[in-house]
Amino acid sequence: MSMIQIYAFGSNGSGQLALGHKIDVSKPEKISFSKDCSTKSVEQLRAGGNHTLLLAGENLYISGVLSNDSFGIISTNDKFSRVELPDDSNSQLSVVYCAACWQASIFVRKDENGLSNKIYTIGTGNYGELGHGEDKCVLADAKLIKEFPSEGLEINDLAASVSHVIIVLNNGEVYGWGNGRKGLDFKVTRVVCGREFTCLLGEPQSGNFKILGSDKWNIISSAPRILPKWKDVGAGWGSIHVLTEDGRIVSWGRNDHGQLAPPEIPRVSHIAIGSEHALGLTMDGDILAWGWGEHGNCGPLLLNGETVGKWHTFKASEHTGYGYKFIGVGAGCATSWIYAELPEN
Repeated sequence: MSMIQIYAFGSNGSGQLALGHKIDVSKPEKISFSKDCSTKSVEQLRAGGNHTLLLAGENLYISGVLSNDSFGIISTNDKFSRVELPDDSNSQLSVVYCAACWQASIFVRKDENGLSNKIYTIGTGNYGELGHGEDKCVLADAKLIKEFPSEGLEINDLAASVSHVIIVLNNGEVYGWGNGRKGLDFKVTRVVCGREFTCLLGEPQSGNFKILGSDKWNIISSAPRILPKWKDVGAGWGSIHVLTEDGRIVSWGRNDHGQLAPPEIPRVSHIAIGSEHALGLTMDGDILAWGWGEHGNCGPLLLNGETVGKWHTFKASEHTGYGYKFIGVGAGCATSWIYAELPEN
């Protein structure tokens, strides 16, 4: 397996793009690590207000500023540095999920029996998003949420937004903490979070979904009655985007800056949804970026400032080393990420 190269562009005032500097960029630049690191795979990339989490292999990395408070183990960094976790000497306790609130991070590790059931949180949260009670607003070190989930259960999905966290268990039960709590009536397999809403989804072929929370931007009232069979789902702060198996994007919600997928956009194989923008990987291997791109996170700004119905195209031949192909995308708070790989002969 060849090494993966990761490129980033967009908002970078806190070093969250891990480029080795703190300047916004509108064209993809190769990321940096604080120590030598070879990345063979990217499992997840999640972004908070001014920090980014990268789960590569079984290692968790962070860049940017996690919180306004001073932390011992996580500090300001304009390169990706490995997060030192409790019991790091036990290689069996690998990280399998990560998520980010505005100034907090959440991650899930396997236990000694291989079950994904150890939930840790770190950072700052004024709405209970740390999961340790409403009186616990600051954690300078990663802390385990004790006695959850129940014995024999494990986490199937994890999502978070500005100030709330949602966990989906392998039995279909859903738990949340932070700002906003509701209920539902079907087995959940997937969850995505917007700024003031949560979207819970059943099996991809079932069409089942339910949106909990505020109807701001008509996120509930403008939703389709059922979903088409989906391949992936993502949420921005005020929008939801569904990637169908045949590469179409069904999206609804906020669109004053072109956040929703333009009707004529080419079909894609992968999507990543940021706070107010989105990226897609086309069937031909190009990257498309659309939405609110004031920090360069959708590419160079258009002269007339028009964004609705527009997108920017990035080609691998123009931004990577010879022979590399784009294979994936990531998106955060006005940040964009592209994964590239050199195919084996």
